[in-house]
Amino acid sequence: MAFWTFAKGVRKLVQLRRRVRGPLRPSWDETYETLALVLHQYSKRSVHLPVSVQRRIAAGFFSKSPVVKQTKLQREQLGGVPASWLRRSNTDPSRVLLYLHGGGYVIGSVDTHLDLLARLCRGSGSSVVAIDYRLAPEHIFPAQLEDALAAYRALLAGGVEPHRLVVGGESAGGGLTMSLLVKLRDEALPLPAAAFCISPWVDLEGLGASMEHNERFDYVNRKILRAFAGHFVSERDLRNPLAAPCYADLSGLPPLLVQAGGAEVLLDDANILAERAKQAGVDAELDIWPDMIHAWHAFAPLIPAGRKAIAKVCAFVRTHQGAAKASDNAPDPNADPDADPDANYADADS
Repeated sequence: MAFWTFAKGVRKLVQLRRRVRGPLRPSWDETYETLALVLHQYSKRSVHLPVSVQRRIAAGFFSKSPVVKQTKLQREQLGGVPASWLRRSNTDPSRVLLYLHGGGYVIGSVDTHLDLLARLCRGSGSSVVAIDYRLAPEHIFPAQLEDALAAYRALLAGGVEPHRLVVGGESAGGGLTMSLLVKLRDEALPLPAAAFCISPWVDLEGLGASMEHNERFDYVNRKILRAFAGHFVSERDLRNPLAAPCYADLSGLPPLLVQAGGAEVLLDDANILAERAKQAGVDAELDIWPDMIHAWHAFAPLIPAGRKAIAKVCAFVRTHQGAAKASDNAPDPNADPDADPDANYADADS
């Protein structure tokens, strides 16, 4: 792939800089620093690209990893919304994880998240279902929330028990997860057993100080987020609690896990979300990973921290779904990065 060829060139520059100045962040090894720099440079330019081009680039970022190839994938409609089910031999069909992908409500799809979804399936022992909700700017808010709600209703109608159901997502999908929970509560629908948010985007205006403090490290920045927000909502909805859930009443929601990287621009979004959830009486855990950039889980094939963070999410899911034991059948391979056979698949494919 052209991306990995370019990355190998950037690695040489990183090697030179590290010899002179040391790592850019204390825990960054050469591979992670190269990845962060490539993504950072691309993101500064991507805001000038047409949305259609950004979507094509996102779709081609990773080749299909071994963990995806080992997972059964089934496409169908869920409440009228395109959905993909992922299952493995150790999957407990009674336990379901509904995943809402990120991408600023503008880019991304189930297919761009297959590696992460397959790892969640493998580690949690749950059936994982992810939806391709409608994207902006073709479909603005509340289309995305309507699709998530329709899919959730369909799961309940199909016999999934709420106490065996967990909802989660990353970035915009984390924000959509919170919006869905608030909507379910307001409509007096059964709430899921728990929810998790990875690097959630809950403040559409980008007001947090981490937007500036971490911009030099992350591949997300205020300019990109404001462009995506402009596609997603009209100006009057920038603080609508169902679009920007940092303004929502979070009382009465189920247990929540919020993960964020210490070097990402959305760190303050995660801090604010967890703080307001706790103030509302929610059993909320804030899990900050030092030096990590936005949604580092997506780079699990390349970095141990991504695999370890996914393992923690999986443990959270299993606990709140009442799983019998750690992986229902076998040790969780996500928990031991050195045992992960696809750790370097991208280099092999390049």
